[in-house]
Amino acid sequence: MSQRFAVMFKVKPGTEQKVQELFRNSGRPEHEIKGPDGTVRGRVLHTMVLMKDNVIIRAIEFEGQLPDVIQHIRNQQEVRELEAGLEPLLEVPRDMATPEGAMKFFKQAGMQILVDRYHDK
Repeated sequence: MSQRFAVMFKVKPGTEQKVQELFRNSGRPEHEIKGPDGTVRGRVLHTMVLMKDNVIIRAIEFEGQLPDVIQHIRNQQEVRELEAGLEPLLEVPRDMATPEGAMKFFKQAGMQILVDRYHDK
């Protein structure tokens, strides 16, 4: 069964166009989440980024455990490049270079799911 997770953060007002370009031009990371031994531990099924004014919501649907997903995302070159481009544009700086910094950000910026509905099959 898949799970969902979303984070919200703000960019500096006036940087919205640059942020849109960064996301549009970002690469596509690997979707299989692998453990240190190479075994598949999950998959990133869907990623969505929304923007309203200077507020960004980044949502993912995944199979597996959230700590594995966070570690996987941190290790993806495409994501590291995107994060490096975003860093100077953020209203509040964050440390995505270390596991502790990334975990702190995800805990602080993580959003609570209030409703999660699917079409009946």
